[in-house]
Formats: sequence, structure tokens, C-alpha cells
Amino acid sequence: MSSTVTPMPGAQSRAERMRQPLSSEVVAATADKHGVCVRPFTMEVTDPDTARVRYVPVPCGSTVESVCGPCARKAKALRQTQCREGWHLTEEPDFTPDLPTRQQTELLEYRADLVRSYRQAQDEGEEVAAEEVREEIRGVDDELRASGVRGRLPLVDPPAQRPKKRSTKRRQDAPNLPRRMVEKRTIGREYAGGFRPSMFVTLTLDTYGRVRQDGTPVDPATYDYRRAARDAVHFSALVDRWWQNLRRVVGWDVQYFATVEPQRRAAPHLHAAVRGSLPHEVIRQVTAATYHQVWWPEHDRLVYSGEHLPVWDADRRVFTDPDTRQPLTQWDDALDAVQAPAHVVTFGEQVHSKGILGGTRESGRHIGYLTKYLTKATGEVVESAGQRQRYHHDRLHAELAVTPCSRRCAVWLLYGIQPLGVGGRTVPGRCKGRAHRRTTLGLPGRRVLVSRKWSGKSLADHRTDRKAFVRDMLASVGIEKPEQDTSRLVWRKLAPGDRAVPPRDQLLMRSIAERITWRAEYDRALLAAQPPPGGPETSATRRAA
Repeated sequence: MSSTVTPMPGAQSRAERMRQPLSSEVVAATADKHGVCVRPFTMEVTDPDTARVRYVPVPCGSTVESVCGPCARKAKALRQTQCREGWHLTEEPDFTPDLPTRQQTELLEYRADLVRSYRQAQDEGEEVAAEEVREEIRGVDDELRASGVRGRLPLVDPPAQRPKKRSTKRRQDAPNLPRRMVEKRTIGREYAGGFRPSMFVTLTLDTYGRVRQDGTPVDPATYDYRRAARDAVHFSALVDRWWQNLRRVVGWDVQYFATVEPQRRAAPHLHAAVRGSLPHEVIRQVTAATYHQVWWPEHDRLVYSGEHLPVWDADRRVFTDPDTRQPLTQWDDALDAVQAPAHVVTFGEQVHSKGILGGTRESGRHIGYLTKYLTKATGEVVESAGQRQRYHHDRLHAELAVTPCSRRCAVWLLYGIQPLGVGGRTVPGRCKGRAHRRTTLGLPGRRVLVSRKWSGKSLADHRTDRKAFVRDMLASVGIEKPEQDTSRLVWRKLAPGDRAVPPRDQLLMRSIAERITWRAEYDRALLAAQPPPGGPETSATRRAA
């Protein structure tokens, strides 16, 4: 005897319910739509006056769109504003430093006393006391940075860690460059008619072998992966040398906003917005004559690999050979034995330079081109589903895995050299540096390179300007948003597994509701600021919107 079960009206099967998006996915999609961080971390905020405790979601601040789209898009928009404000300036930016506060002055004086004590302890051979003073100096430096002090503080590194000075004589195979005294100006030449054009420059690395249209080598067996990996690791140093040479040749302090992007062949290249006009021939001449010498020990042949690796001797605090138990060569000793550079980095022959006028559509298009890939990881830009591309990237990543990235890189242990700063937790051949990751493919530094005198503002200053603009817009329609004093509050970051952490969806929904309210208030102010039909247009308001 069989019975038929009649489903209730409106009921869904399990398969249909599984195909529907989860509530958390809906909340995350809504947060992404309204520009709310989808993966914030929670801070417990306590008001000491009222003992009130609340939980605040703080944006993660990621610059990769696949990690957090709203934070990445916000960072990209801020970089576009920074590029736009400094590219076509007609007057020198204001670099007058703010007067130091009383707290900063006291900290700087205390730091100077600590530096004198540190040097005295070093001269007397009291290493323990010197290290204690050095730790205290680091703490004072952190307080100075938190109070707003910028710039380079005097270094107090031990003499053993200071790099050995090398000859600055130019190589015989490099063309000579004219040299002028660099004037204290950052604005380029003004031409007849009041035009003051700027430049857009693209620099690439040298070739390592013939490549196809998709960037993969025609013959992987002859493609120079070793030189490609080393050039990528030291690309930032080569770029710094290029700017130094350019300023010495033209005779004024050239300013730039540059981004580093990967080509199809996975080699980095540089796009730069340069303030002022420069002759195209000078740019090509400086590029051909620029090089960077890497004064490191030779690292062409691996000494250890696989399971045969150096072992840590806790008593002597050194890495030793697994067979003979003899200590590895110390970094300073290996560096003293260097007679010639281990590697020389140069640019390729492809150099692109173009004049750009400010306020034109072409200027805006090139700003978009500069920041095109800022929200993507390097690996995401060059990755492809093709088998040749995957093989090419695997070969390059394998070479980067055995290419040292700094004086403290654990890869040096594979070549029988003990780098600086190693300890019992160091694993030979495993460095946490960005240069060894597949997502970066050799680029250890930042994706955005901005000169110090570009706009006279830091990213924090640009954020403050945007907040002030919005507050002024809201105040024009009677909506007051006073600046809150958060210094008296007690902030504590909560771990994801903490029981006090509210549900993530609840925090996101609260942030979404808050963002919708803010947007409605801003739209109201924006409508009130718009001119009547047929009236003059407030272009500044429209641009800010």
C-alpha cells in the first residue's frame, strides 16, 4: 500500500533551496553595491566617561578588488585624485612644514639624548646596554610617527649592518651623461601662449628571448628566466636610479606619479605621469645610460636543496652545514669578498614618451590608464587559462623562489651564506617577502610610486580634503557633521573567534543602513548646490560628486 505526500502550497524542494543565495551572500552583495567594506575587522570601543561599549566595523583597506571590491575602488579613486592634483600644476606646491607640537619637540629632544647614550655604549663595548637603548629608540620613533612626524629619522644601525661602500665610477660600457646643478623647482617650462605641457612616459625591461603574441617564449629552453627574475627583484632600484639621472641631466627637480604593471611576458614595466615638459631625446638618452649594479655575493649555483638543508645551531646561534657542522659564511664576510657586481639591471630599448596638456580629455584618459590595474594583483593580470601561459609563469615563479630579494632573505641559506637577522625560526629557502609570491611575480615593493613633492599632500591629506568637502556640502543645507574626538576612547581589536564579536551580517547591515543615510543627505546637498536650469554650471561641485 503506497501513499502520496502532497507538498504544501509555496513549499520548495531541497534542491531549489540550495540553489538560492545564502543570506550572508545577499548581505555581502548589498554591501558591495553601496560601497561598504565586505570583510571588516571589529573594534571594541569603550567610552571611559560613560562606560558605554560599542562595536565598530573598521574597513580592511585592501587594494585588491578580488579581496574587497569597495575598499579597492575607494583606494583607486584616491590615487586618481592624487595623480590629477599634482600632474599639471602651474605654481610650486607649498612644502612649508607645520610647526612641531610641544609633545613632538619633547620626544625629539629625548630621542637625541638616547642616540648619544647609544653611541657612548657602543664606544665602550657595552653591547647589552646599547641594545636596550636601541629598543627604547624604536619605541620613541613609533610615538613620533603616531604624532604626525614625517621624514627620515637619524639611523642608529650597528656598524656591522651598514652596507659596504662601493665605487660610484660609471661602467665603461655605459654612455656618459651630462650633469647640471639641480634647481629648487618642480614646475616645468611655460611655452608661448601660456601652455605648460606635461609628459606621459613608459619604460620597460630588456628582452630575455623571443616571445609570441601572448607573451610566452618561443623557445622556453633558451629564455633567460634567471635574468628575468633578478631584473624583476631589482626593478625598483633601477627606477630610482633613472629618476636621479633624469634630474641631473635636465637640471631641475622633476616630479612624478608612476605605477608598476606587468607585461604579457610577466616582466614589470613603468607608466609615469611627469610634471613638466622634457625633450624626447633626453628621455631616451637617460634610459640608455641608466643601470643598477647589485653588489651581492655570487648566487648562481645552489649549495643546498631538497632535504639537504643547513641546520640551526642554537648554542652558537648560527646555521651550519648538515654534514660537517661547520658554520655557514656570514653575510659581512661574504660581502667583503665581492670583487664585481653579481648582477647589472638595465632598461630595454622600448621607450615611449608623450606630451599631455592639463584639463583635456586625453589627460583624464591617461590617468585612467595609469590606475587601470591598481585593483588587481600582479598574478591576476598575467594569469590566463592557456597551458603555455601557465607553464611560463610556473618557470618564472620557480626561478624567483631561489632568487634572494634582500640582505635578510632566507634564500641565501641555499647558497651557503647566512643572511642578516636569521634565527631558530628561519626556514632555509622560505622567505616571506613579496618578491617570491606568485601573486606578485618578483615585484617586492609598492605598485604606486609618487615623488615627495608631487602635490604637496599625502594620502591622508587627500582623505581629509574629501571629508572637509562633504562636510561643507552638508553644512550648506543645514546638516552639521562635527569632527568627533576619538582620542579619549579606548579601542581594542577583537579576534574573529571572540564571543563578544557581533555577527558579521549584523555589522554589515548596520554599516549599509548608515551609508544609505549618508548618501541621501549628500544627494540632498548636491541637488541644492546645482544651478537652476539655464544657469551657470558649478563644475567643481560636479567633479567632486
